Amino acid sequence: MKYQIPAVLAALLLAVGGGYWLGGKTRVGAGDTAIAAAPGVAAAPVEAKQRKLLYYRNPMGLPDTSPTPKKDSMGMDYIAVYDGEDDGAASGEVKISTEKVQKLGVRTEPAALRELARQVRASGRVEIDERRLHNVAPKFEGWVEHLHVNATGQPVAKGQPLFEVYSPELVSAQREYVVAAKGVAALKDASSEMQSGMRQLADASLVRLRNWDISEEQIKALAAGGEARRTLSFRSPVSGVVLEKKAVAGMRFMPGEMLYQIADLSSVWVLADVFERDIAQVKAGQKVRLSISAYPEKSFTGTIAYIYPTLKAETRTIPVRIELANPGGLLKPAMYASVELAVGERDKVVTVPVSAVIDSGTRQIVLIEKGAGRFEPREVKLGARSDSYVEVIEGVRDGEPVVVAANFLIDAESNLKAALGGLTAAAAPAAPKSASHQATGTLDAVDAKAGSVTVTHGPVPSLKWPGMTMDFMLANPSLTQKIKPGSAVNIEFVERKPGEWVITKMDAAAQTGSSAPADPHKGH
Repeated sequence: MKYQIPAVLAALLLAVGGGYWLGGKTRVGAGDTAIAAAPGVAAAPVEAKQRKLLYYRNPMGLPDTSPTPKKDSMGMDYIAVYDGEDDGAASGEVKISTEKVQKLGVRTEPAALRELARQVRASGRVEIDERRLHNVAPKFEGWVEHLHVNATGQPVAKGQPLFEVYSPELVSAQREYVVAAKGVAALKDASSEMQSGMRQLADASLVRLRNWDISEEQIKALAAGGEARRTLSFRSPVSGVVLEKKAVAGMRFMPGEMLYQIADLSSVWVLADVFERDIAQVKAGQKVRLSISAYPEKSFTGTIAYIYPTLKAETRTIPVRIELANPGGLLKPAMYASVELAVGERDKVVTVPVSAVIDSGTRQIVLIEKGAGRFEPREVKLGARSDSYVEVIEGVRDGEPVVVAANFLIDAESNLKAALGGLTAAAAPAAPKSASHQATGTLDAVDAKAGSVTVTHGPVPSLKWPGMTMDFMLANPSLTQKIKPGSAVNIEFVERKPGEWVITKMDAAAQTGSSAPADPHKGH
């Protein structure tokens, strides 16, 4: 037994040492750079492995790659593409690493059914209701003897005396009425013809006084007293506020001359200027909410009563009349008002946030999250918009997660254009036109400052061009470093934007007996 114990200890030490050596060899072979574990401590398993770099691609989506890091003509770094990141482009999907998704701050939100209503906002101003504006203008000639209301802005009640007036015509009409009224009383025993004639004369005098806006109260006092008064009181026809006062004590006035202007401000108008693009959503009878800067804690409600038929060419707005009550006279004429009107769909429709849409000008795209760093670009047909959401008529179903933040960064970080091209190719049976074109020709001149070259090239079958001399931009100035003007070259170029042709690749070509034909249409 005494010999068995040392043998067992030796076997244990050998096993521990061998396991430590094998663990260290396994970790080094896996490419792990961590410091070796201390003796007697088990090594943690390492799952991460180094990614394989495939190439560097153009940051602007041009078909130009490089095996080494470099910059484009605008100084932007080419983007590294690792093994597995370019998967999915052929199937119409965009795939980027999970690490980059986190760095970009990608955020998604599911498409949902909503009542799509938006706020039409307009600025307006408080105006007097034109139907509640009254002018006090006597229908006879006279003089102002005394003023009862002698200040602009003074509130008045209906029937309240405004001023005392003297008029010879008014005194004459009063006397005629008094004489006729006494005559009717004196001829009560006379023949019916005489009574009828005198009664007609009295009625005519009474109608004349009423036509001159003499109140019934004063007419009754005149009939009861039996004497014509030298002056009579002219009374307010409505309750309101004196906006304008031209009457002055002792002044002479002519028939029809305005002496007072009185407005009833218990109800007012707000004339709002609605932009041309929003006017189709505005209807008469709709309720609107108004806010006045003088009363920030209050909210007013009005009704659209009329949409004017004219447009202001200077502001491209259309006036809209809003009627609202004015209890307490808080709303003053000429005050500014902010108008908000809820318009849009009342039925629930599929919507996505406005930020989810990438609009290229010719079509609209949203990115659908497929999980694990995969995104599907999908063309959509849009409908009505609100302030925050837009209706999706076709392309997205309720509940699908759409990218609402960093979608443009995904566009820049991945070859989204290639994925969209795959969608187009799948939708159309005909093969799409090649994005890049090749030609052979002669390098005529290099403009290093402008980053352009002049090339006389032969025919370009993919564009159906004949041979010609034209200017090209350079995707990278280094393309011409090893090529001198006059050299034969093979070029590959793309159209970066309409009319701008960019050479992405240029190689020296072997000289042949015949050079590329020149064309007089230089600068095509």
